[in-house]
Amino acid sequence: MTSAEEISKMFEVESQKLISLFDTADSKNQMSIHEIVETYYQVMNMSSMATMLKAQADSEPREMIEKIKQTEKLISERFDCIIHLKIMTHLSTTIQELTKHLQSGNSGEKSKEQTESDAKLFEKLRQTMSTKEFVEQYEKGISHDQ
Repeated sequence: MTSAEEISKMFEVESQKLISLFDTADSKNQMSIHEIVETYYQVMNMSSMATMLKAQADSEPREMIEKIKQTEKLISERFDCIIHLKIMTHLSTTIQELTKHLQSGNSGEKSKEQTESDAKLFEKLRQTMSTKEFVEQYEKGISHDQ
């Protein structure tokens, strides 16, 4: 197998993984933090691969250039315009709900169970806020590229 064939095969495998992650995102109302991070990393990975391969466009076969264009279109139309917005909305709503819930329970003494429950909610809030910050960094990259 030549180097061009290996690159093409790798790009195809990674593209299929991207589509699978997009299908998962579309089929779920709420993605886990892990699924969100995995999806964004795959999008960034594919975008980087496409940029690198386009820079070598003269040496790439025509079919490979078409695959790159299709992948970029998929990311732009399906992820940036639909899935990304869905994820941002979900993260923002979750943060608001967790914050509201934690603030409502701050009166009086708490049982050990309530304290432990609040600690778990604080951890979930921290993870969600951290993930939202990560997603916002991606969004800044989108607006910077345009």
